[in-house]
Amino acid sequence: MEPALIGTRLASAAIGPLLKKLLVSDGPGAGLTGSSTIRLSSLVSFRGEKRTLTEKDVRKLAATLVGRSTGGPGETPFPADETEAVTDTLAATLLALGDLDMDDVQAVRLGHGALARRLRAAAPSPDGLSGDSVLYLESMTEWACLHILEFFTQRSTFIARSLVEQTRNQAELLAKVDAVLTRTPRADGPDTAFEHRYLAHLAKRHGRLTIYGIDLHHSPDQWPLDLAYLSLEAAGEAPEPMATDEHPAPHQREQAVRADLALARHDKVLLRGLAGSGKTTLVQWLTVSAATEARAEDMTYLKGRIPFVLPLRTLTRHGERLPAPDRFLPAAGCPLTPPDGWADRVLTAGRGVILVDGIDEIPEAERGRAREWLRGLLDTYEGNRWLVTSRPTAVRDDWLAADGFTELTLSPMTRTGVTTFVRRWHRAAGPDAEPYAQPLLDALRTTEHVAQLATNPLMCGLICALHRDRRGFLPRGRKALYEAALSMLLARRDRERDMGAPSGIALDEAPQIQLIQRLAYWLTLNGRTQLDRTRAESIVREAVPAVQEAAPHDPGLVFRHLLHRSGLLREPTEDTVDFVHRTFQDYLAAKALVDHWDIGVLVRHAADDQWEDVIRMAVGHARPRECAEILRELLAAVDSAEDRRDQLRILMVAATALESATELAPEVREEIMARTAELIPPRSDDEARQLALGGSPVLRLLGGPGELGDEDAYHSVVAASHITADAALPYLARFAAHPSLRIRAQLVHAWNRFEPGPYAEEVIARLDPSELRYFVPTDEHVDALLRLGLRPDLLEVDVSVSDEGVARLLTACDPVALRLRRAGSRPSLSVLSGLTRLEHLTLGLRADARWSTADLPAGAPLGLLQLPSCWPEDGVRALGRLPYLTSLNLWKAPYLTADTWRGLAALSAVRTLWIDDGDLVDCPEGTSLESVRTVRLTHEEEPARSRIDAIFPSLDLLELVRLETFEEVQRALSR
Repeated sequence: MEPALIGTRLASAAIGPLLKKLLVSDGPGAGLTGSSTIRLSSLVSFRGEKRTLTEKDVRKLAATLVGRSTGGPGETPFPADETEAVTDTLAATLLALGDLDMDDVQAVRLGHGALARRLRAAAPSPDGLSGDSVLYLESMTEWACLHILEFFTQRSTFIARSLVEQTRNQAELLAKVDAVLTRTPRADGPDTAFEHRYLAHLAKRHGRLTIYGIDLHHSPDQWPLDLAYLSLEAAGEAPEPMATDEHPAPHQREQAVRADLALARHDKVLLRGLAGSGKTTLVQWLTVSAATEARAEDMTYLKGRIPFVLPLRTLTRHGERLPAPDRFLPAAGCPLTPPDGWADRVLTAGRGVILVDGIDEIPEAERGRAREWLRGLLDTYEGNRWLVTSRPTAVRDDWLAADGFTELTLSPMTRTGVTTFVRRWHRAAGPDAEPYAQPLLDALRTTEHVAQLATNPLMCGLICALHRDRRGFLPRGRKALYEAALSMLLARRDRERDMGAPSGIALDEAPQIQLIQRLAYWLTLNGRTQLDRTRAESIVREAVPAVQEAAPHDPGLVFRHLLHRSGLLREPTEDTVDFVHRTFQDYLAAKALVDHWDIGVLVRHAADDQWEDVIRMAVGHARPRECAEILRELLAAVDSAEDRRDQLRILMVAATALESATELAPEVREEIMARTAELIPPRSDDEARQLALGGSPVLRLLGGPGELGDEDAYHSVVAASHITADAALPYLARFAAHPSLRIRAQLVHAWNRFEPGPYAEEVIARLDPSELRYFVPTDEHVDALLRLGLRPDLLEVDVSVSDEGVARLLTACDPVALRLRRAGSRPSLSVLSGLTRLEHLTLGLRADARWSTADLPAGAPLGLLQLPSCWPEDGVRALGRLPYLTSLNLWKAPYLTADTWRGLAALSAVRTLWIDDGDLVDCPEGTSLESVRTVRLTHEEEPARSRIDAIFPSLDLLELVRLETFEEVQRALSR
């Protein structure tokens, strides 16, 4: 019977009085003098003090309704032998009115359809009825609810109570609007006027970058940030969210994101990066993107945000307390004076972007204080975006994890990134420089030691400048590169451009280095990267008399010459001085330490992350006997260190410093290599990552697949896969055919740390594919797989792959097992319907995603399905169209409702079910899943076995998994 026909019959004058018997009438008014709410349970006539009907009467009423709705000509809506069961179910549904926790106003707001669904969910399920009977009851309940709501609206108290509730809602809405207005500055207010000035100041101050080595006389030494900025990637370890018992995955998976979009995905980020890797440039880019309307399209997430740039080296140069919000601007050197309380209002409204730059640039003893300062701000101000930058080893892993920070590490520049940087640099340097671009790119491809240096923007800039300055020739090695850079910056540029003496004096390269290295020595010894201008000048004044070439000149004039003409120093504010980059400070501090032979200072700081580069460079500066003594003292420091991490760190500094030594006694080199072999291979993932910080030289220390057991081989591969240089590829390729699935999985998951094409050719193409799931993070990786003719059976496709990329990949591979992550509220899944071999499918969709089981491949032997965190629009029952589905994993799905349980009960082929103990709460009494033989139940409290046995009467195996932490979840998933 059509629902419209049922409605026509129920709308007759005879049906209204029948349903009205279910309800009681109240007197006029809004009901304010009684209870604050009038529940439906007090309005029904079959319970409470005003009871006029018994449950038996309600059944009679239901029988009358059924009879009248089915009487007359036309087809019968359900089998005649089910009339009694239909009547009982309808009566139970009507009785459920007394169990709903809502009032009449709320019921009317719901509407008759939603009210009917609530009644059906609260009533016992119609077990054993035919599909026609179930459809009849659904239509019948909706028409009954339509009449019931009509009665509610006719009650004398309804209109009065509706008006009272409407008034209350309006008052709440006005209060919320007032709160929003309080947090949002008026367009014509002093806050907005100041913000316009402040953002313009930030855009101008941070909108340009230094371009190393360009002639200051004929060309600017800076160029626009929007032309200079090169987007880098950042990667971080994240728990693996989707694994199955049939196809385990590594405990952690590397997730890559564009560094400037990290704050779009995470509201709190701790970003690690080596010296010169682009951390401060990223801070500038985020600042300018937030401060200007002409921001890049993908940076619009910063629109309306107010950036606060907080370089810690500036905030703590006097050892003072870190500032409160009202002192952010003056502490960071901003000359503007904001309205009183402005910063507090911005942060309270959650409109801020707090950019804390350089945890590594303050002494280690002060970092704990900085963390407490940051925690105080986080506890006070919610809704803002936070970025903290640091060198990799300055703070331990998970240093801010408890505060909700995601830890990411800037990846080295890719080949494509280096090419882009070189071309931009030469274009910005002018027409005379452009002819040198292609020869330099050729040199980077063919000269290994130069390519190894060109891994970050700073080194790329230096190489570009030196290549142009030397007419197409480059120095060999790191030390030679810095010596050439200093020669170019300190002496040759002004002399060779016939610039005379613009500062009034002329000093050769050597005396300038002697003076400037005093500043570097003081900064490094005191754990600083910035000092007061007056102190800097006093250090130079004290040193000038001992430097023969500088002694005749006024010390103040010498200081100003170094500050303005050396190219190594700068004034970030009017009263402070620092180096243009930390690397120059480290290089010159190392030279000063060797000149003064302060070897004890070096050794005392051997485990200090701020001194790693200083020690390596000191070995490069030292003469053979001095070099040997430094390295022997480092070995002694390894012996005296109690912490294994300190031992590993010091030993890696010594081992990686070997390549800086120009001449070294063979026995010293052999001893270091032997001692290093004692700590290699690493014993854990943490040690492997520590080891990787030593860079490419570490690769020569790691053993090969034939020399190592599975555990040692795995940790060696982890270490090598974190050395993201081309030199790591041949080493990793040696493990491609390894029988250990764990090792081969690590090789796959390291793919997105390297250039997709070269890595695919050297590593991915050689992998033994047995039981191996191929993780595909981007369209570039799709292209590489298909270009090489690889067609994996097991695939994991990340959310960053485009719909077109997914379609190309799945069409070509037709996988047997697939994990597919998709973004958006309406993800495109239609490509799945064409798969013919798919046996296992794991879907990762947003919680608000809308999808249908019609996209799933009914023609494939799909036996195992893990549902995402949202139900299909056509309901769980629709999974019955998958004829081979025997295992259903609902651990990621929302909690099961009564309707979902009824849908599951209809899936007679499902034998294995994975659920959470919270799913049992809404399982209707009497619901039975006869076909299920195995249940894997995650739980916090011990579940009632009798309840489980009642729901799963055919149960052969119940596996209880107690999960207290997310890590335990992952271990359970990957068993």
